[in-house]
Amino acid sequence: MADSPKPNSGKAAARKPAPRKTASKTAADKQASAAKKPAAKKTTAKATAKKSPPKPPSSSSGNGHSQTGWLRRCWSVCWKLGLIAAVALGVWMVFLDAQVQKQFDGKKWTLPARVYARPLMLYPGKLLPPQQLEAELQWTDYQPRASLSMPGSYVHKGDSWRIHRRAVNFWDGREDSALIELRLADNRVQRLFVNGEEQPLIRLEPQYVGGIFPAHNEDRELVTLQQVPPQLVAALVATEDKDFFQHFGISLRGIARAMIANVKAGGVVQGGSTLTQQLVKNFFLSQERTLTRKAQEALMAILLELHYSKQQILQAYLNEVYLGQAGRRAIHGVGLAARFYFGKSVEELNLAEVATIVGLVKGASYYNPKRHPQRALERRNLVLELMRDQQLISQAEFLKASNMPMLTADSSRASQREYPAFLELVRQQLRQDYRSEDLETEGLNIFTTLDPWMQHALESQADKQLATLENSRAELKGKLETAAVFTSVDGAEVRAMIGGRDVDFFGYNRALDARRSIGSLAKPVVYLTALRSGRYNWASVLDDSPVQVAGEDGQLWQPQNYDGKSHGNVLMIDALAHSYNQATARLGMRVGLEAVAKTFAQLGLKRTVPPYPSVLLGSQELSPFEVAGVYQTIAARGFQMPLRAVEAVTTSQGTTLSSYAIQGKQTVPAEQLDWLRYGLEQVVEEGTARRLKQSFNGPLAGKTGTSDQQRDAWFAGFDDRYLGVVWVGRDDNQPMPLAGSSGALPIWQAVMQEVGVEALQPTGLPQVAVDANGQILQDGCSGRMLPWPASVQRPEAVPCRGTHQKEGKRGWLDWLF
Repeated sequence: MADSPKPNSGKAAARKPAPRKTASKTAADKQASAAKKPAAKKTTAKATAKKSPPKPPSSSSGNGHSQTGWLRRCWSVCWKLGLIAAVALGVWMVFLDAQVQKQFDGKKWTLPARVYARPLMLYPGKLLPPQQLEAELQWTDYQPRASLSMPGSYVHKGDSWRIHRRAVNFWDGREDSALIELRLADNRVQRLFVNGEEQPLIRLEPQYVGGIFPAHNEDRELVTLQQVPPQLVAALVATEDKDFFQHFGISLRGIARAMIANVKAGGVVQGGSTLTQQLVKNFFLSQERTLTRKAQEALMAILLELHYSKQQILQAYLNEVYLGQAGRRAIHGVGLAARFYFGKSVEELNLAEVATIVGLVKGASYYNPKRHPQRALERRNLVLELMRDQQLISQAEFLKASNMPMLTADSSRASQREYPAFLELVRQQLRQDYRSEDLETEGLNIFTTLDPWMQHALESQADKQLATLENSRAELKGKLETAAVFTSVDGAEVRAMIGGRDVDFFGYNRALDARRSIGSLAKPVVYLTALRSGRYNWASVLDDSPVQVAGEDGQLWQPQNYDGKSHGNVLMIDALAHSYNQATARLGMRVGLEAVAKTFAQLGLKRTVPPYPSVLLGSQELSPFEVAGVYQTIAARGFQMPLRAVEAVTTSQGTTLSSYAIQGKQTVPAEQLDWLRYGLEQVVEEGTARRLKQSFNGPLAGKTGTSDQQRDAWFAGFDDRYLGVVWVGRDDNQPMPLAGSSGALPIWQAVMQEVGVEALQPTGLPQVAVDANGQILQDGCSGRMLPWPASVQRPEAVPCRGTHQKEGKRGWLDWLF
């Protein structure tokens, strides 16, 4: 109890604080005085520390000050960072907004140029086999029907044809849809009616033959929302984004639904992207999967919806969505998908076809109806079920569509094929006026001269004839190649072209790039030079004995005839018809190499002809396209025209940018070319191309060509409509046991049999009679009849002798003896 304080002791202490101070001072004094005694001081300090009570914490001192400051600093930093992030997000949103509007308002797609063949002209009297008419209709995706209920259909009964032509944007203007009626008889068009009225001419729509693509080979056929069947839009929304017309670019419900489905499945089985997000991803962004890209996709989708209507977004989606691959082309948009998979315009699709195309959105390769028809059918029917469940179609419509077989158009049909050799020529010629960038991105329409029927005949017959040659000669198996160019005689339009045996190969084009020795195809130029000199005519006598010419290097040029024989004195007409090398070499040396080179230039050859005697027999190397240019002038009676593949170019809206009319000039008098043409007719009549007489009636003109050691086989020939040049050889330039008549001519023959021949019209040149020695006989004498231009002076004629006297023209002495 002695330690317990008294009740009033606390008060006394409170009233008298001074003694405490004194006591404190006393203690301090004691500590100070004890400073001289360290050990004692240490002990006293410990004791003091034990006895001093701890002070309570205060908000204005110690740790309290530190914690409060830290919180304030954190809040300040976070607030500033948030402000910076908000500003950055705002700037980013402004940037994204500008990008969205710029791209969506501007040119949305880089569109390749679309290349079209010539339209098929129908007019009374036209040579048109019925199989050609039907093929060309089908190649432009016209369907045979029982009635002409809609454009793009035709009815064929016997000789009668009825066609419901679609509206067509030709290069020179748009033509509305039309009902066409015609009758074919003897492979010719009889009377022609258009919309019930007799007409002299109408054009069918041209066939698509390829595109000029940028590096990514992306292709599409743009359509408007009004062109797309409403059921297609309904199926797309029902399948891919049923809340499309309610959300603002992103669907929170869709995201939640996808998350739940993915959690249940233990992996990603469903996406939450809206149609708008899909469009943004395909149109603006890459395909990488990151949170940043996903956030950007969502923001851009919201921005897109802020600026554009649902209809504008749908239309863009329908033109952008990837729906498959066609060779080198990537199929984008429902317009091109309808063409590729079903051979129809998008407006013509039925419900089952609509559902099939919508089913491709989930996976164009996996659900490709051409390669995986069962998968595509199951997916199609799922789309139809969704449409039925959402009451977009009736049960009856569902049953009818879901029970339809999975039918698609042939991917290899002509309307989906491309023609590489011809497209390369088109590209080359257009580069003179257009940049490559314009051709690849501006969606231009290019109307060309290609004749699909002749192209089909050339491709099929070249392959067939080469296979026949290789089957007959085992050493040639797989080694023969070919190239060919066919043109119109009157316009120099390139109607057909192949650059090799593999007609679908985009690569080395032998028709344009392979330079090979032309052999005897040079001979008509030598003979034309001789005829023009005034010193020679078809009755001139040539020496076909062995010939030797010394070159500058001391080597001898000693050409021999193909049969290894000499034929003595022969008429000039026979030397050309039978392609005698020795006689031609002598003739060329007499008229002069410079004169022959000048004639080559006048016939349109741009390349310099070297001044060597061997060029007289075709040692110079030319491409089939260059040879065709020379023979084009011959066939066109001396009117030199550059070969052309392009008729016109229009914008994607149909505005004409360029049209390419016939251009040319008369470089050789027509009468002289008529004179030469007779010699080429004799090549077919009785010379090296006489096998053509087995297939055709009426005069044709042509020349076979075989280069040294039979490395190259050529044939160039023409009728009244078409000129064709064909080459056959080996890429390794090795000899082959083929001449022009056995290697190249059969291809020309087979093509013209399929296309149809129009015999050459008479030249109208006067005829003269000559004897076996080439002497011109007086009028009334019988002999070999040869043409002679009226402008060329004739030598003095000799009187009739013996058999040269015509019946009814005998003299009185003949009656006596």
